[in-house]
Amino acid sequence: MSDNPLLKIDRLIMGDVYTSTESMDNLTILCDDFGSRFGGTEGERQAAEFLVEKMKAYGLSNVHLEPVDYVGWRRGQVKLEILEPVQKEIACITLPHSPPANLEAYVVDMDDGAPNEFDERAEEISGKIVLTTSEVNPKGVKRWIHRSEKYGRSMMAGAAGFIFVNHYPAYGPATGGIGDNAEGPIPGISVAMEDGAYIQRLIKRFGAVKIRITSSDACQPMVSWNVVGELPGVKQPEKMVLMGSHYDGHDISQGAEDPASGTVAVMEAARVLAQYAGELPYTIRFVLWGIEEIGLIGSTAYVAAHPEEMDHVLFYLNMDSAGAVANKGIVLNEWAELEPRFKQWSQEMALKFGVAQSVNAHSDHYPFLMVGVPTGGMGSVGGKGFSGRGYGHTRYDTLDKVTLVNLREAAVLAARLALRIAKDENWPASRRSVETVKELLDSPEYREEVAFNSRLEAYLKGLPNS
Repeated sequence: MSDNPLLKIDRLIMGDVYTSTESMDNLTILCDDFGSRFGGTEGERQAAEFLVEKMKAYGLSNVHLEPVDYVGWRRGQVKLEILEPVQKEIACITLPHSPPANLEAYVVDMDDGAPNEFDERAEEISGKIVLTTSEVNPKGVKRWIHRSEKYGRSMMAGAAGFIFVNHYPAYGPATGGIGDNAEGPIPGISVAMEDGAYIQRLIKRFGAVKIRITSSDACQPMVSWNVVGELPGVKQPEKMVLMGSHYDGHDISQGAEDPASGTVAVMEAARVLAQYAGELPYTIRFVLWGIEEIGLIGSTAYVAAHPEEMDHVLFYLNMDSAGAVANKGIVLNEWAELEPRFKQWSQEMALKFGVAQSVNAHSDHYPFLMVGVPTGGMGSVGGKGFSGRGYGHTRYDTLDKVTLVNLREAAVLAARLALRIAKDENWPASRRSVETVKELLDSPEYREEVAFNSRLEAYLKGLPNS
């Protein structure tokens, strides 16, 4: 048996986690007692207070809430009516930050929303309502296409509105934010796959479909909170490992898989590390982010409020939805120098997990990545298990979809890795310069999305009242 002291701590961590129901107990309270925890709800406030009390009970230090001011959103009433060639009402929901609407227009079917088609069909799109699916890998497109890009490209092509069709059957409409910490310029709604397919068939059969969208949503100033706690280092406490997940879900469901399974995995890692890690050279800080779902607002505010810390962050491990991820591994955000270290740890830990390299702009790692901090997240790496969005962002993302074993696996992997980073006095990565980040993103894999984001930013700045 190895005399590696880290493996001795591993055994204590694993023995505790795998004989405890704490993670599922916490998940049950977050979902059943506090509901969606959507920004601006009473459940969000209660969840933040609950997480603070739990961090204190686990023995973490410097436990506190950091308030975040932002533009929030209140759901109103919405109706989608087909006016031509038939008269029919379709069930729908509005997308967060959608403005109030009273809109009549014809629909243009963009199918899965390949990026190049929005420019090619701009004349056809102008003044119409774009319909596109939630498929993130349109045919012929190698990169991941997010909802916000489809909405933005529709808007820049002159669309009057946006219909987001869930591409998974039997899950109903899929939600997701469309603003940038502000009211969206055009209304956006979502419909179930089956209803979207019906509209598409009408277009193919009759050539034109006219609809009316009426809604009464509203944006207003709100306050959210990031929840912070830590295990202080004793040698160089200013150096730190960050681990986090957002805790806010969407208002239409409990948000059990996305994000709360990741939230409770972070909490469980914090609990066992506080109990067994012993003296740490560097600090491990745990942060549970507010209002990720409508624009990464909590994590973006944290990075802006703590510029002096960014040079000292050894690594940020993002745990968004980690307790629901199949084939758990680590997706590094293009940190080639870290890949051998994680693969070495996989062997040392006798825990086979994959290591991949990728960048995306759609979770709380991104604000850190953009200021050069070494980042990565727990994601699906290899294997054949289901790793799509599935129930996420639908009304069916509920507690019954999450298993205790999945929560345990996420917490154990996160705790063991954080322990090693916090005790690694020869950590091979350091903060990148802003110029290096730009060079990283100016590559074939990422160049198109970066160019789109720049175009969208310029477009939004040019709008009245922007």
